[in-house]
Amino acid sequence: MKRILIALFTLSVLIFILLAYGWVLFGPAGTSKEIEVFIVPQEKDGLDVTESLYDQSFIKNEKGFRFLLDKFARDKEIKPGGYRFSKNMYAWQVLGKITGRVDLAWVTISFCPRKEQVGEKLASALGWSQDELDKWNNVYTNTKPEYFEGVYYPDTYLLPVDEHGGQIAARFINHFNEKFTPFIDKFIAKNIKWTTGLKIASLIAREAGGVEDMKLISGIIWNRLDQGMALQIDATMQYTLGKNEDGSWWGDIDLAEKQKDSPYNSYLYKGLSPTPICSPNVDAIEAALNPEETDCLFYLHDNAKNIHCAVTYEEHLENIKKYL
Repeated sequence: MKRILIALFTLSVLIFILLAYGWVLFGPAGTSKEIEVFIVPQEKDGLDVTESLYDQSFIKNEKGFRFLLDKFARDKEIKPGGYRFSKNMYAWQVLGKITGRVDLAWVTISFCPRKEQVGEKLASALGWSQDELDKWNNVYTNTKPEYFEGVYYPDTYLLPVDEHGGQIAARFINHFNEKFTPFIDKFIAKNIKWTTGLKIASLIAREAGGVEDMKLISGIIWNRLDQGMALQIDATMQYTLGKNEDGSWWGDIDLAEKQKDSPYNSYLYKGLSPTPICSPNVDAIEAALNPEETDCLFYLHDNAKNIHCAVTYEEHLENIKKYL
């Protein structure tokens, strides 16, 4: 009987030691139930995720978490993005989330996109259905005329995958407002509506070969508007064309497209289009606000993307012969 009691006591001690050791290795790092976000950057080369989790107090013990990673998640990928944790989670709970689906996804929107392009990127990153993508194009981005196009700022975002497209659209508009706010008083001082400035900025962005061209193109656009000329900007026709058969946007246009009856057709109709044709960044907005003084009314880019402008149409024809 005595031996049995000693054995039971020894076993109890061993179990206690194992539980205590397990608690040290795999127990919660804290008691807080508050949800916090742990971020794995897009460029994660050189990042020690375990060390970062420990430094931010999401795990209690580095060795214990590395053991779990090695034994149970060796073949699983830790994806860039945001993960929602609380400090009272056990190590295996953290492991399950960090090797699963992200809670927030990185989305990079490239230079001056139209809203449909933004929607495609979002649908891919956030796992949207076709129905949700259709709502982005036709409902969520159509709440106000001034938000139809031009305010889905090109940048890198970390977006919650559990938000619907209306919430994501609001995030984009809020970010645009942050970027655009420093320019508002400047546009007012020049008696330019911000919506007008944004339309011109979108044309500049799509037409420029680079930032260095933007203020000159801005000056030429303003000159054409001041003289009542049709803008005759190909980018507006690329906008009416929409998506090409190969799935790309902003493709080549032909004569038939230039004859298409659309309020965006800057060959048929004078003045600016009803909305911007894409969402420009601050460089193009700055150029719309501060055009270069020039007498030029025409321009082209050669094969090296160098810009050449002309005051008269005859000079423009000579530039075409010379550079194209």
